Amino acid sequence: MDIVWLILGLGLILFGANWLTDGASAMAKKWGVSDLVVGLTVVAFGTSAPELSISIVSAVQGSAPMAIGNVVGSNIFNVLVIIGVVALARPVKVGKSIMQNEIPLVILASLALLAIGSGPVLGIVGERVVSRADGILLLLFFAIFMRYTFSQVKHAPEGDPAELEAQGKPSMPMWKAVAWSVAGLAALVYGGDRFVAGASGIALSLGMSEAVVGLTIVAAGTSLPELATSLTAAIKGNTGIAVGNVIGSCIFNIFFVLGVTAAITPLPFGGIGEFDLLVMTGAALLFWLMGWKFGERVINRWEGGVLLACYVAYVAVQLANL
Repeated sequence: MDIVWLILGLGLILFGANWLTDGASAMAKKWGVSDLVVGLTVVAFGTSAPELSISIVSAVQGSAPMAIGNVVGSNIFNVLVIIGVVALARPVKVGKSIMQNEIPLVILASLALLAIGSGPVLGIVGERVVSRADGILLLLFFAIFMRYTFSQVKHAPEGDPAELEAQGKPSMPMWKAVAWSVAGLAALVYGGDRFVAGASGIALSLGMSEAVVGLTIVAAGTSLPELATSLTAAIKGNTGIAVGNVIGSCIFNIFFVLGVTAAITPLPFGGIGEFDLLVMTGAALLFWLMGWKFGERVINRWEGGVLLACYVAYVAVQLANL
């Protein structure tokens, strides 16, 4: 039965994320917000909505390690697997602005979480936990990121329905956009509850810790929207969207998802160790270094293979420690 709940929950999460993203995007266009703002905010939120849903449900149900593991594992999966797969499909051209601003922000977010989770190593006495104060601090960083995002773009006038039709993007009525958003949110909440129940049951039956399940199974499952979006964009030749989606999701995961979840209830790290946090930080740093190689700002196919190999090695270490 746990397998059934896992599959049902994941399906609801994926459909819910899709509905929420489409509905919110339509409302944003109705309100005259530019496509760039929608991409950096609404789309990033939509693809990170599964992580948000599962992390909150996990924390409320007393499975804090799964909540943190979901975020840490998703960020590792985003960089090593999604960027790796996209680079194998088509070499990734990384914009100069992303290299100078967004990726360093991902590294900063990773370092912040690493510092929070490495209290004993840093000589800080007490339990390893993301406290409410930490959560509020992360949300403040998120607010700064949003302010920066909106400062970089200008509002575009509301799209003309006839012009949108000509571009193959039919306008969605406001009532339908609201309905899709509400339906998507409901599917995410219920799907998150069922997914956590199934994943927890599987963890117990296999003797796996909730932290390991969150770092691997749950993280990969909730990163499927990012993988599908980025791979489709890369195949169509728009690697900029592919990279932007991954980077935006990584920032959302730490600053917003963990921030909101920790503000609701403190999150003990449990089985999430410094090794996992170092891998997450190292993955972001490796991506940044590969992008700056020789000033080309391109992740080629062999580098994509290296990223995938790093993820395989990470999962192997997790399984070896069971």
